[in-house]
Amino acid sequence: MKLFFDARYIRTDYHDGISRYSTELGKAIAKLTDVTFLICDNEQKKFFPKKAKFITIHAPTSPKEPMTARILNHYAPDVVICPFQVFGAAGRKFKLVLTLHDLIYYKDRTPPKQLHPIIRAGWWLYHVSYMPQRLQLNSADIVATISHATQREIEQTKLTKRPIIVVPNAPQNLASLLKKPVTTTAPTNLIYMGSFMPYKNVETLIKGMKWLPNHTLHLLSKISASRKQALQQHIPKNANIVFYNGVSDEQYAALLANRGILVSASRFEGFGLPIAEALALGVPAVISDTSIFHEVAGNGALYFDVDDAKHFSQQVTQLRNARTRNRLIEKGQQHIQNFSWNASARELMSAVKTLL
Repeated sequence: MKLFFDARYIRTDYHDGISRYSTELGKAIAKLTDVTFLICDNEQKKFFPKKAKFITIHAPTSPKEPMTARILNHYAPDVVICPFQVFGAAGRKFKLVLTLHDLIYYKDRTPPKQLHPIIRAGWWLYHVSYMPQRLQLNSADIVATISHATQREIEQTKLTKRPIIVVPNAPQNLASLLKKPVTTTAPTNLIYMGSFMPYKNVETLIKGMKWLPNHTLHLLSKISASRKQALQQHIPKNANIVFYNGVSDEQYAALLANRGILVSASRFEGFGLPIAEALALGVPAVISDTSIFHEVAGNGALYFDVDDAKHFSQQVTQLRNARTRNRLIEKGQQHIQNFSWNASARELMSAVKTLL
């Protein structure tokens, strides 16, 4: 089988969700079979084995994207796996797997701010109705997604006629980045890792600090000046809140390991990778009560009403009890063993073989 994997969505500065998913899934597939990676930047090679094979084509944001399949036809692949849903599939002579991570942008149509204004406008128009997505997904042979919660949403909205498979996200091994062991005694550091888009609902975390004077909320991700200013208006008097504007994986791991609690008040997610990473590390989580977070964390987290800042603070306070905290950590570590990149790669390759 001549297998191609689309690695063009990998960032070379820092990973976002799609970038990390592409990297880790691609590496796991390379352990199972011979695969050629499609890249658009030579720097993307550093994320894969030295002996890996690559083909360099245009970026996925290029005007050439509608011609992608016709360009790849010259290389005669049997199957192409794309870890995203956007792919120029017209005229293809190979089998195609597309990946839809979530349906968040149908609920919150605010496009990613790092995109060019023209692409942002197109992104918004794309999500005004389900029709463009249906056309895109039906251009594939199989549609993959990263959680059963998203699979149910795809089925309910009738986004595709194609078979849908679940190829979950999985946590990276943050423990390997630590210089000191994890300390969970009397946790006082609340760690938020994620974007600051409106649906992430960071305001609820900030407001909840009113009842947590002995805790510090660490907001780790990159943030624009305007968004930071808007969030600062919600900071309660005497609350301890730190904006980092981006951290390395090593810093992220160290902050979690230092009496940390992973927190999130997100309304919608495709998976919730920071939660999985915290549980795998042996760090407790206090998160919003959503179906996807229950899928990721099971009984290994405390849940709160997504709009109730006081309820959030009350759940955090429960972790002062050592028995409650230790039981939660144990359940979280047991549950998160259900997710691994190797298992996800095997699930995907099993589906790919049915295409041949």
